[in-house]
Amino acid sequence: MTPPGTVRLSRVAAIAAACALMVSSLVSCSSPAQAPKATATATADPAFPVAIDHKFGSTTIKSRPTRVVTVGWNDQDFALALGVVPVSTRQWFDEYLTYPWVKTALGGKPLPTFSAEINFEAIIKQRPDLIIAIYETVNKQTYDKLSQIAPTVVQSSKYPDEQTPWDVQTLTTGKALGRSAEAQTLVDKVNAKIAEAKQAHPEFAGKVLVVDYGPENGQHYLIPGRDPRRALFDALGFAAQSQNGDISEERLDLLDRDVLFVNGSTKAKMASSPVFSRLKVVKTDRTIYTDFSTPLGGALSYSGPDALLYALDVLVPQLANAADMKPSTPVTDLSNLT
Repeated sequence: MTPPGTVRLSRVAAIAAACALMVSSLVSCSSPAQAPKATATATADPAFPVAIDHKFGSTTIKSRPTRVVTVGWNDQDFALALGVVPVSTRQWFDEYLTYPWVKTALGGKPLPTFSAEINFEAIIKQRPDLIIAIYETVNKQTYDKLSQIAPTVVQSSKYPDEQTPWDVQTLTTGKALGRSAEAQTLVDKVNAKIAEAKQAHPEFAGKVLVVDYGPENGQHYLIPGRDPRRALFDALGFAAQSQNGDISEERLDLLDRDVLFVNGSTKAKMASSPVFSRLKVVKTDRTIYTDFSTPLGGALSYSGPDALLYALDVLVPQLANAADMKPSTPVTDLSNLT
C-alpha cells in the first residue's frame, strides 16, 4: 500500500515517469532522430484464458500450461494423445510405458509417476500450472486442496464419477491444454474407425457382450454399459448384460450370453475353473481373453483415443469370429499378446 501523502513531481520528473510507463507503445522521449525502431509485440494466445465448467463450479486457466500433472487414473493417456507429456502422473498399470502408442507419444522422453494414491506433497514438488483429475472420484475437499496447488480440472456433473465418456474426456482435456482442434481431430478419427467396423460387421448390433473384469483369482466383476472400460464394445453396437458388479463363482451363468470378453486373465488360468469351462459361451469358442499385462488389456482400461485405435485394430477381427456364433470359427487367444 502507498504510504500516506503524495510526492509532487517536478515537470521534468513527471515527463520522465510517463516515458518509462509507455513500454507497450515503445515510444521514446528522445528526439525523433534518436527514436529506436518499434519491435513487434508478443502475439496473444487465442486459446487462453479458458474456463472449464465441472461438478464443483468452473476453473479458469489463464495461459497455456507447460507443467501438467495428471491425477486421474487414465488422464495421462489423453494428454499424451494430444502431444503433451505430463511432468508427473498417477501410477496405475506397471506396463504402461511399454504400450506401443505410449512409446510413440513419448518419443524417448520420461514419464514420472508420483504414486498410486493422490500424494499432495509430491504434486506440489512438480510445480504444476495445471492439474487434470477427470477419471477419479474427487470430492470437494480433495478438489480444494488440488486447486490451491494449481488450476484443477475435474469431471462434469453430467456423468457419475469415473464414467465420463472417452470423447468428452478427450475434448475437455484438449480445451484445458489449448488443443481443442487436435482433440476434435482425434475424436473424429476414432469415430470414423468405429463406424467403419460397424458397417463391416452388422452382426455386432444387439448381441449381448459380457465383460468379465479382473477374474484371475476367482473374482468376477461384470462391467456395466456406458462404463469407459467397455466403451468400445458399446460403440461397436454390442449390448451389455443386465447384471453388473461383483458376482460369485456360483453365478457364472450370468456370463453365458452371446460373446464373453475376459479382461484380466489368461485362457489357461480361466480353464482351471470347472464352472467357467462348462459355460456354453466358452465351449463354443465365443470367448476372447486378454491379460492386464498385455497392451490390449491396458488399452481398454486407459481408453484414450490412441489406445482405442490400437484396440480396434486388435479386437475387431476376433469379435467378428466370436459374434458369427459358429463354433467352427476359431477365436485367437489374445491373453499373451505383446
